[in-house]
Amino acid sequence: MLTVLFIFASCTHPKVPESYGEVGVKPKIYPDYTDVTIPVNIAPLCFELITPADAAVTRFTAGGRELTVEGRKCRPDADEWRSLLSHSVGTDIAVEVFAAKDGRWVRFSPFTLHVSPDSIDSYLCYRLISPSYVSYEELTINQRCLENFDERVVADNMLCSSESGGQCVNCHSFQRNNPARMQLHARQSFGGTVIAYDGELKKVNPGGAGNKLPAVYPAWHPTERLIAYSTNSTMQAFHTADIDKIEVYDSQSSLLLYDIDTDKLLTVDSQQDELETYPAWSPDGRWLYYCSAHFEYAGGSVDAEEITLRTRELKYNIWRRPFNSDTRSLGPRQLVFAADSLGVSAAHPRISPDGRWLLFSQSEYGTFHIWHRDADLWLIDLKDKDFAARPLSECNSPAADSYHCWSSTGRWIVFSSRRHDGVFTRPFFAHIDESGKGEKPFELPSADPDLHRQLLKSYNVPEFTCGSISLTPQQIAGVLKSGAE
Repeated sequence: MLTVLFIFASCTHPKVPESYGEVGVKPKIYPDYTDVTIPVNIAPLCFELITPADAAVTRFTAGGRELTVEGRKCRPDADEWRSLLSHSVGTDIAVEVFAAKDGRWVRFSPFTLHVSPDSIDSYLCYRLISPSYVSYEELTINQRCLENFDERVVADNMLCSSESGGQCVNCHSFQRNNPARMQLHARQSFGGTVIAYDGELKKVNPGGAGNKLPAVYPAWHPTERLIAYSTNSTMQAFHTADIDKIEVYDSQSSLLLYDIDTDKLLTVDSQQDELETYPAWSPDGRWLYYCSAHFEYAGGSVDAEEITLRTRELKYNIWRRPFNSDTRSLGPRQLVFAADSLGVSAAHPRISPDGRWLLFSQSEYGTFHIWHRDADLWLIDLKDKDFAARPLSECNSPAADSYHCWSSTGRWIVFSSRRHDGVFTRPFFAHIDESGKGEKPFELPSADPDLHRQLLKSYNVPEFTCGSISLTPQQIAGVLKSGAE
């Protein structure tokens, strides 16, 4: 009998207090989900009440439906959450947080969650990496389902590491958010590029052998079995007095095109004294966008010490070149955004699926903006004849906001941000409407809302996918160890 009563009691919904005082301010919660726009298919937004309290109850209300959750850590039931969202499309969910201290209940001012009818891609792929500048081998590429909290490892760097040789897997990318069409790089031991295409899996080495530099940053052509790469000689230096402690830069870089079928490189005419990097295709495949900085070595040849001392001179502009699919050749370059004329530097151009918007990150100088606290997201209207640009102020913060990706519908973006502590990057999502207006971003939901205050790893290169990646860590390690084909 006692057992039956216990089960019955545990299945009843928490009740809000019958009497309470009003605080008059919104609750301080982590993550900050107050007044955000969310997709209809997002996982439960679990959050923790930061204000000290002996007990807490949260009530979600929309369309005559009510969901109540007990505890300072608010963790909505997954089924009830999905039901609430499905009945709230295009409207707001009112959220009330009640807290008790010393036997007295109070209610904070309600906030809202606007449920957008625009769904988000169901998966996010990223690299989890510790903030170490020497030992970086203990890292993985993971995929997380955004509709729940399921997470799995796609590539495990330690499977290819040994005492005698290091390893680093990085630079994963997809063709049109397709999880069956993926590539990733590996550096050092068993280095090369793994390409998965509709069940075919192979290791290649674009940019290697007859080329001076390896292929690094990729961009899949939207329809053809073709990948644009930048070849980069990447270096890093450490500041002793600057608040930004690390500088990552390229001493030389250029563009190349790689044909998956023929395993051949297509010639790309490089501009003299230009550091070309971060290629990105337009969604129709007719334009290749990229960043380039003009840099002339005093001695006429690459000098690592010289560019280290002159890194603040590196101002990257955004260019584009027309692509002829019949001849597979690129035409003359066209200037899109002259960042150097504003005394700043642009990186990571990414074009929305409708071809309207170009999203990029901007900082005072350089190209590795994740290490720059002043890095912000900017948006260019490609339908404007002058390519008008503006800061995406709705999403930016005082800390670094850098790497970013569009969802397949173009209504959502994900970007890396260090807004919480300036050290660890976390994925944030924001809705972008047809006019290019962004909404307040929200952090990747976790089953334990305190996860990201305890996780000593950064989320690196967040990329949307429309489904689950079928590859296993063992498959990727196996093809890396097999040698280039």
